[in-house]
Amino acid sequence: MTDYEDFISTSGRDKKVQEVRKKINDLGIQYIYYQFVSVTGRIMGKGAPADHWERFAEKGFQLVYGSTANLFIDRHDQYIGYGPEAWELVGIPEPETFVQLPWDKRVARVFCTLFRGREHPEDPGAFLTSDCRGNLRRLHKKFQDEHGLQLRAGTEPEMMWLKRDSEGNPDGGYSKPFCYHIDQFESLRPVYMQVIEYARQMGLDIIQGDHEDAPGQLELNFTFDDVLRNADRLTTYRQICAQVARENNLIACFMSKPFMSVSASACHTNISLWRGGETEVKKLGNNELPGMEEPYTYAKGGENTFMPEGDNPRDPGEIGKYALGGILKHQRGLTILGCSNVNSYRRLLDTGFWAPVFANWGYQNRTASIRNSAPGRFEYKTVDSAHNPYLLGAGLLQTMSEGIANKIDPGEPEQRNIYDVMEEVEEKYTKIPISLGEALEALGQDKTVKTALPGEMYKVFEHYKRDEWETFLATVTQWDLENYIDCLP
Repeated sequence: MTDYEDFISTSGRDKKVQEVRKKINDLGIQYIYYQFVSVTGRIMGKGAPADHWERFAEKGFQLVYGSTANLFIDRHDQYIGYGPEAWELVGIPEPETFVQLPWDKRVARVFCTLFRGREHPEDPGAFLTSDCRGNLRRLHKKFQDEHGLQLRAGTEPEMMWLKRDSEGNPDGGYSKPFCYHIDQFESLRPVYMQVIEYARQMGLDIIQGDHEDAPGQLELNFTFDDVLRNADRLTTYRQICAQVARENNLIACFMSKPFMSVSASACHTNISLWRGGETEVKKLGNNELPGMEEPYTYAKGGENTFMPEGDNPRDPGEIGKYALGGILKHQRGLTILGCSNVNSYRRLLDTGFWAPVFANWGYQNRTASIRNSAPGRFEYKTVDSAHNPYLLGAGLLQTMSEGIANKIDPGEPEQRNIYDVMEEVEEKYTKIPISLGEALEALGQDKTVKTALPGEMYKVFEHYKRDEWETFLATVTQWDLENYIDCLP
């Protein structure tokens, strides 16, 4: 059987397809978005009337391979990743991810797994390796089989709510840049309450929020979970914010640094590895779930292998240290998966705003690139709010796997303010890349991190990011004009 045939014949799938039909009828769903995620984290896919659900569940939809790279062209007018002669992928919906959109209850969404064309002369019906979401699921399964451990992740997506001018362009932040001020948080209440309302209806258990220290900068956190479900929820959160922005004539900005001289938007990713446990469904105030159970399902219990084992209550367990050692060893190559565009490095260059500089770790040290923020978890800080969480999750799995297998020592924790001792520690620590180009070269030299982009994924990602970097280098900006227009008499 091909991967496609095996996937649609999975035990219990037919029952789930029928359960979705009942949800469609009970909720009055008229239209469905069949969506997947591109290499840059964009939501892609097709829409179809709900009448055709059963046909899509079996046959899926077809779309050009290049849609995994947003169907963009490079600076030489060539399609990124795949040419126009390439075959079409097949997207098969995962019925368990079906959920109603709260802002238009006639519409639902469902995530899809991607396959090569069924009649493709090479590997017909095989998993499409440029499907970042599918790759994460498969790599996590491999990690669980090898180590008996589940990766759970929790993200802290900072982002900025910007005003629009009369022509619809950005016109500054919606609030003042006062960190943790309740009054500024209150000024954003109409926005964040709407986000929370939509989020809870789509399965995001929002646990806390605050105003950060940039104009209009807000952080809302949801409960940590299995790495794939967490990535789905971050993707859903961005979709919700975009909709709330449309409804309020605002801009939901996930760009890391739209303003100078203030903090950028990070997306610190908290990670831990667990043995065992179970799952629970959280209705989040809904008597009847407006979707299948999976979007409302969370991991519960088990053994957190990152918990301290010795006398030091701050020290991670043995597995935690080895996993940390693997990440630190490969952090240069890993950086581009968390800091994925040119603007990302405006944040990393702006030292003093708690952005990481070196591959190091510490207890509660916000100047380290990895913080042991609480017993049982690490906060990976070399990541911003524009990243693709499926690629980063895959990269963390592959580097932690090597660390555990080879018992890599992460070294001693760094407790000093790293900004005060940068010259002193330059030879001790590996420096994190400070440009997209440097990060791209580091990825190309790191065989372990490249395994997180298997098959055609690395080719597509490298093409996209190489073109992005070269286009940036070739672009004449206002800064060029201001500094060089009259550089000679």
